[in-house]
Amino acid sequence: MPYYRSVGEVPPKRHTQFRRPDGGLYAEELMGQEGFSSDSSLLYHRHLPTAIVAAEEFDPPAHIRSPNRPLKPRHLRTHKLDAGPADAVLGRQPLLANDDVRISYVVADRPSPLYRNAIGDECLYVEAGALTVESTFGVLRLEAGDYGIVPTSVVHRLVPDGAARVLTMEATGHIGPPKRYLSVRGQFLEHAPYCERDVRGPSEPLQSDDENVEVLVQHRRGWTRHVYAHHPFDVVGWDGCLYPWAFSIHDFEPITGRVHQPPPVHQTFQGPNFVVCSFVPRKVDYHPLAVPVPYNHHNVDSDEMMFYTGGNYEARRGSGIEQGSISLHPSGFTHGPQPGAVERALGLEAFDELAVMVDTFRPLDLCDAALACEDSGYAWTWAGRPAT
Repeated sequence: MPYYRSVGEVPPKRHTQFRRPDGGLYAEELMGQEGFSSDSSLLYHRHLPTAIVAAEEFDPPAHIRSPNRPLKPRHLRTHKLDAGPADAVLGRQPLLANDDVRISYVVADRPSPLYRNAIGDECLYVEAGALTVESTFGVLRLEAGDYGIVPTSVVHRLVPDGAARVLTMEATGHIGPPKRYLSVRGQFLEHAPYCERDVRGPSEPLQSDDENVEVLVQHRRGWTRHVYAHHPFDVVGWDGCLYPWAFSIHDFEPITGRVHQPPPVHQTFQGPNFVVCSFVPRKVDYHPLAVPVPYNHHNVDSDEMMFYTGGNYEARRGSGIEQGSISLHPSGFTHGPQPGAVERALGLEAFDELAVMVDTFRPLDLCDAALACEDSGYAWTWAGRPAT
């Protein structure tokens, strides 16, 4: 994250003696990215964070990836995936994936196990409901419209309030604000569509005295179940620039112009070989001859996934898109507004739409859950055939 926080108790100088009330030393843990060359935080534990008493392989729910063949636009209706009881980690239903990111959907109604993703950062988007991220850094609450970023290897669990609909993006690297929004020292610049005031992090430690605690670890060679001698939530304080954080899509300030602006103005985060963009209610183009909806475009280097999460998306009207829909417009195919959308948009002054877009620079495969909720008629709607 781009700025420093200090939570709970920390010593005045790092890497120095910091003692418990009984005189023993707290255990200092450095959590850092890119070796010792990027953002980090120091956490102070009551017990050794290295003490495990058991480890065994764990088999997560399986899924199958298939190439997007034949190549065509796809429409996924995620609300058709509503299943039985699920948690927000093991209950995820993978939809789209490549070697950089996996995009899943879950309706979570129960707490997840303690979990650590040792492959990359995770970005959670709450479509509806609310949930709490409990972690070694403390408590972070997410509500509808919130993005939550959980850095690599943070031990956490996800606790929904009732049922929460969540889109998850699991990266194979780090997710953060676009570099062009930040100064060389990491401060948000004046042209950035959000800033430090919009970002939330944990505000106090979260502690547990439990022993022999299971943590599921997703790592580069599979999954492992670790049993820790003491609960990882035993941190009395931490400081640094690396921690789970949240940002509301409703705090994204849209960038507009006299004529239609390209998708990079909507960029919110960047990840390894992908970007995340936010489309929010906004005034639209004010040139007297402006065409507010997007022009037909062919992004030759990227696949475009759009998750429709509120309002009315003018460019897709008539295609069957609805709340919770996901469209996939792959590279190798020109896409654009639905028939009649250009004419209908002329003269409009504002769009009332809410959507999360992920553009990837490697093709996205289809997972079995995507095929199970696909609207198979979507690709033909530009030719005047009705969506199914």
